[in-house]
Amino acid sequence: MRALVTGATGCVGANIAEALLARGYRVRVLRRATSRLDALDGLSYEDAMGDLLDGRSLEVAMDGCALVFHAAAISQYWRNSLEQLYAVNVTGTRNVLAAASGAGVRRVVVTSSVAPLGVPVCAGRRLDESSCYHRRPARFHYAHSKLLVEAEVARAVAAGQDVLCVNPASVIGRRDVNFIGGEILRLVKRGMFLVAPPGGMGVVSGGAVGLGHVLAAERGVAGERYILNGENIRHVALLRLTASVVGGRAPLCTLPKAMIRLPVEVTWLVSRALGFPYPAAAVQADLSVRDMYFDGSKAVRELGFPVVSARAAIEEAWDWYTRAGML
Repeated sequence: MRALVTGATGCVGANIAEALLARGYRVRVLRRATSRLDALDGLSYEDAMGDLLDGRSLEVAMDGCALVFHAAAISQYWRNSLEQLYAVNVTGTRNVLAAASGAGVRRVVVTSSVAPLGVPVCAGRRLDESSCYHRRPARFHYAHSKLLVEAEVARAVAAGQDVLCVNPASVIGRRDVNFIGGEILRLVKRGMFLVAPPGGMGVVSGGAVGLGHVLAAERGVAGERYILNGENIRHVALLRLTASVVGGRAPLCTLPKAMIRLPVEVTWLVSRALGFPYPAAAVQADLSVRDMYFDGSKAVRELGFPVVSARAAIEEAWDWYTRAGML
């Protein structure tokens, strides 16, 4: 069976391609002529030149494919304009779904995120598939874009198309050539974290995320969400784990929440009053004080998703980066 993977030159897409090959699928990757291919090193795949905003190229790329894994997206929202963010994430998804419908693709698995699940409304709550982002779009445009992505999926499902979403937590692992989740390894190695933020996060390994997508294609239910999470861990514990693996310096202490929350809220109020965009740094600071924990039991129960610890995810990333000569 042949599967097309969009975004295969990034961490999640490359790990999907690896998991597909390990389970006996043939893999075709959608890429641009200028795409960097380091993330796919060592993998056997077919090339398909195209772009998410070029519907005809998507139809050609999907010819003969039974499955499509749509992992292409702008996740580095702090490095891109809002226009690019919404065009690639939302319009790109709409184009992929339309092309898949026209090409007779059997099933589409769309990579969403835990971002559109929102933030916990009470201490100790773990967000699950029933959770939904309820804040102003301007407070976190990336989350809003992914919420719109899932709305595109819902419309496609209502029209009879077989589509489902997976929602990975923060991905740390191999093939992350753009240092998205892997940036923590680089910064800790350089001794850049003297203090830790007070909150926590869900961490999932790149290898597990790739397999989770394939399991969703094989066992998931159309229209459903599946959170892919490995371990919920406090930032200070994650940084100390990372330091122990990469040989860097662990943070000396954890900042009090008030030291971050007050400037964040002032920035939000000023941005609204003066009409300038809410800075990405403020978005990240806001999330860093919260316990962004997720309940991934549905994927474990229904898909057989493997639970991988944060330490294993860091070790996976460190091993790949060192063998690739990138750290």
